[in-house]
Amino acid sequence: MSELTRIPAPDGVAAAAQYSHVVMGTGRFVAIAGQLALDEQGRPVGEDDPAAQARQVVENLRRCPAAAGATFDDVVKLTCFVTDMAHMPAIRAARAEHVSDDRLPAASAVRVAGLVRPEFLLEVEAPPLPKGVGVPPAVVAE
Repeated sequence: MSELTRIPAPDGVAAAAQYSHVVMGTGRFVAIAGQLALDEQGRPVGEDDPAAQARQVVENLRRCPAAAGATFDDVVKLTCFVTDMAHMPAIRAARAEHVSDDRLPAASAVRVAGLVRPEFLLEVEAPPLPKGVGVPPAVVAE
C-alpha cells in the first residue's frame, strides 16, 4: 500500500462529503483503463440497472489494480462518466463497500451523451499509486 496524504478541504476550499480535494503520494505510476460493467467473459452486466453496473465496475476496479500490486487504498482519483447524474448514488454505494470515508480519493463526475455501447450507463477510471518501484511479481514479461 502506498503512503497517500489526503487533504479533504485545502484552505479556502469547501469540504466535499464524497471525495478529497487533494491526494498526493509517492509510488509507481499505474494506468488503469476506464472500466465498464463487463463480467469475466466480457458480457454486459445489469442492462438498465445502474446499481448492478456500478457493482460490476467497482469489482473490475478492485481486480485491475490488484494485478499491479495495488488496492483501493492506493487509488488517488476516481473519474466517473455517467449517462445520467442520477447514477452517481449507485457508484458511491458500490465504492463505499471498498473505500472507507477516511480514505476517499479525489473525484470527478462527468455526464456524457453516451458510452462505447448503448447498454452501458457508467464508466469509471481509478488510477492507483502503489508504494514501491518496479514490476510486481505477478507480472511476467514475455
